[in-house]
Amino acid sequence: MTPEMCDRLDPFRAEAVERGVPADGMDRWLTTAARPCVTLRRDGDGDGPVVGRFGGPLLLPADIPDPAHPFVASIDLAALPADATDLPLPPDGHLLLFAYPETADDYETMGSAVYVPAGSPVVERDRHAWNPFDIDDDEAMFEEFPQGPLRATPQVSLPCHHTVELPGEPGNGPLPEHPLSEQLVALWASTRDRMAPEGPLQIGGYADEEAIDTDPVATAVSWAVKAVEAGRWEGPVSADVSDWVLLADWQAGMDVEGWESATVHWVIQRDDLAARHFDRAFTSVFWNP
Repeated sequence: MTPEMCDRLDPFRAEAVERGVPADGMDRWLTTAARPCVTLRRDGDGDGPVVGRFGGPLLLPADIPDPAHPFVASIDLAALPADATDLPLPPDGHLLLFAYPETADDYETMGSAVYVPAGSPVVERDRHAWNPFDIDDDEAMFEEFPQGPLRATPQVSLPCHHTVELPGEPGNGPLPEHPLSEQLVALWASTRDRMAPEGPLQIGGYADEEAIDTDPVATAVSWAVKAVEAGRWEGPVSADVSDWVLLADWQAGMDVEGWESATVHWVIQRDDLAARHFDRAFTSVFWNP
């Protein structure tokens, strides 16, 4: 953690002391678990630099096929604050995010990510090409997608989940080497707004959703593995969650009427991200209609 991140977590520490959390357990949690991330808020809701936008024209290189899911946002990677995440992101270019904020009927990705290198010639595309049959309900949902500039705020991120699946055993258990995980996650939930207020879009850090016990990234990874097994997505993929990172989280329920509680998670294998294979991102959705 950077000194700034440490200072930002002071309310968490103070609350932990009041609740009698052992100092060694709290310090180990903060040292091993804290991650930097960037929260993106719409213009008027944040005061950081403009780093992209929700919606707007869809600009892609001519040789990239029309994405199969609705356009969500575009992020100017060069405009992100330096060292704002621990992800191996390119230093420039644009990251475009696409998603349909509904749970899949089967194991399949519900969105995609496209990286457009800086200086690439682009052409404006039809933002409705993902809906070739002009289904009215889908168009009505898409019209609810947010629009407008996005401002960035560097934040600190701690786990929102407190259990992991136990291999070969039924049920879940505490995070490895963190027997206080449930207590510490509850403490984070009660103090987070004072340190790292949630925004509709987040780059890096930990995934969050309405009802959470286990890591949503782990769930997405299991779906990606099963999607490959079912022939619905191309491998290879690792079943080891530690090989994956959260690329972005979109709390779609904050913006899209009728999709309250929906959250989109874009996950990617760290090696694929470092190699700029953004087409290898897998998109999962939590929705509790």
